[in-house]
Amino acid sequence: MSRRFFRLAAVTAAITLALGLTIASSDIAAADPSPVNIDILSINDFHGRLEASGTTAGAAVLAGAVDSFRTANPNTLFVSAGDNIGASTFTSFIQKDQPTIDALNAMKLDVSSVGNHEFDQGLDDLQGRVESAADFPYLAANVFDKATGAPAFDQYFVKEVDGIRVGFVGAVTEELPSLVSPAGISSISVGGIVPSVNKVADQLKDGDTSNGEADVIVLLVHEGAATSAVAAPDSVFGKIVDGVDANVNAIVAGHTHQLYNDEAPVPGVPGATRPVLEAASYSMDLGHISLSVDPVSKALLSITSEVLPLTASAPPNAPLYPADPAVADIVTKAVAVADVQGKAKVGDITSDFTRATQSDASENRGGESTLGNFVADVQLTSAAGSGAQVAFMNPGGLRADLTFASSGADDPDGNVTYKEAASVQPFANTLVTMQLTGDQIRTVLNEQWQPAAAARPFLKLGVSKGLSYEYNPAAGDGMHVGPIFFDGALLAPTDTLKVVVNSFLASGGDNFFEFANGADPADSGKIDLQSMVDYFEANSIASPDPAQRAIGVSFETPPASDAGFAAGQTITADLSSLLFSTGAVPGATVDIVAGSQVLASARIDPAIVDTTDEVGRAVVTFTIPADAAVGQAVTLQVASTGTTAPLLVVGSASAVTSPSPSATPAAGASGGSASLANTGASGGEAAGWAGLGMLGIAFGVIVLVGARRRRSV
Repeated sequence: MSRRFFRLAAVTAAITLALGLTIASSDIAAADPSPVNIDILSINDFHGRLEASGTTAGAAVLAGAVDSFRTANPNTLFVSAGDNIGASTFTSFIQKDQPTIDALNAMKLDVSSVGNHEFDQGLDDLQGRVESAADFPYLAANVFDKATGAPAFDQYFVKEVDGIRVGFVGAVTEELPSLVSPAGISSISVGGIVPSVNKVADQLKDGDTSNGEADVIVLLVHEGAATSAVAAPDSVFGKIVDGVDANVNAIVAGHTHQLYNDEAPVPGVPGATRPVLEAASYSMDLGHISLSVDPVSKALLSITSEVLPLTASAPPNAPLYPADPAVADIVTKAVAVADVQGKAKVGDITSDFTRATQSDASENRGGESTLGNFVADVQLTSAAGSGAQVAFMNPGGLRADLTFASSGADDPDGNVTYKEAASVQPFANTLVTMQLTGDQIRTVLNEQWQPAAAARPFLKLGVSKGLSYEYNPAAGDGMHVGPIFFDGALLAPTDTLKVVVNSFLASGGDNFFEFANGADPADSGKIDLQSMVDYFEANSIASPDPAQRAIGVSFETPPASDAGFAAGQTITADLSSLLFSTGAVPGATVDIVAGSQVLASARIDPAIVDTTDEVGRAVVTFTIPADAAVGQAVTLQVASTGTTAPLLVVGSASAVTSPSPSATPAAGASGGSASLANTGASGGEAAGWAGLGMLGIAFGVIVLVGARRRRSV
């Protein structure tokens, strides 16, 4: 089985004499046995990508690559760092990822860590249906049963290869409770990766066979570096790399979909390094660790790593390995099932509904999007019968754009199929309603600014028509959100609205903890995908809304007095989030308007801003008319998109033309949007809109951002 071979061993003199042979002394010396060479192939974040698409090689070619290594070296192991299933394409999703599990079984996957998406349907589904269907073990050293404290999964797996015991320890991101529906994992707790892994790795090296022993240990961890650069020491992943002890010989990472192959210092062993690698995602690449072990002492002689592409750059995306026939057959059958179920027409769209994008064209979950707002509109419509008034949608729940262009002869332009709708929302979440106060909605919106340890600094919620708000991007934690409007009126802290969200958000997912505090929660049992299907049945055609439902506002100029901004006062405002990152109208401008008078205009910068919602920035200086009445509104308008929002209310008829320098906040200070009522600001900054409460003005006469009634989408 092994490529090892042994040279002729020395024989004893007695045997030599008995056989009458003459053996030279140079032939008597026994040679050391050859090292055992082992290849470990790794994937991560496969996400049910059965079919080839662009740089995604697909399951059959991935299997072919594994076959090629096994042919060259039978001492080859194939492992995964999690997220094999979940967030899958329609071909796998429509059959609950069973074809993906079948394909991995056919590839003879040896072992996998759990990923957060393995928990998409809850712990019971993972420990029941999924683990029963998988021929490989799922590992998690840092997941424990709350009731007993015992590990909820196998913590390690040891595979003997030609006399060498190769141990694998699994772990999942500590963010798991915020990445899946908390209700689905209520019986387990997630511990620290470093202490959990070190405890298991040390046991595998303590000489006690009762708790497992391994000659070589590889960590399979569903956590990774945020970029392809070496992880910073103070980052979440950097602390794992630096904290996992010397008993771990290599780290195979996942979760962040990055591609890197690094050599990291081994703690406590001066000059020594170990491989740390992540193989992107979706079967675009294959991790490869090559190690050599002394068969007698079991000492690790050498270890190297690389990440190999599965498709070629020239000709573009050509597979670099032959497809495995057995896996190809699994994919073909899965596609046939998906084609039949997926071709059903759902409805029509007039143009693209897209997610926000980064400057490199990748998805930006921190940006407002036409798709996120549309899905919120759809879910509000679905729950309207139960009295729902507002809907929110998490950006991570949107896995594909809804595009206008035809995908083939059976899919004309604008046609939306069941497969396309399912690809947008593949998680099968249910819709949950609850009661939230105005204060709670403010808390929810402030939770878009994520905790410091989160993988993404900002997550932009899609919001339904009827709700809009303004925010200051430079404000402190918990103070970003300014005035919130519902159906054209300011939302008071004590107002109560019935809110609908998916079950993931309802349980506090993505660190939106306030949803879990909603009063009178009720799970409708209705799947989000079915809500989309029902919406199109009722409306048949949908068009994206180009108007923003959230605007960034920060004033460089302070209010003239405690009463607020004054007639005749000249003001400079920094504005952002005026445009979407996709489909922006070239040359768009923003107007500042009082009544029918345009006070100033400014060109909007459409440059994309990564990770946040600041696309569409403008700095505008304007003077409030000297004859403006107290209580008159000044609004901003973007004619090319229909975005309109109140900016301030005149608080005083007496202008202060030269405010004291000491009263002027520094650029980017948090005074901006706090000048509007109900923001929690104090003193003069809140005075700009304070007249609203006294005068009882409802801004229904102003076409607010997203304040149009819920009629059509």
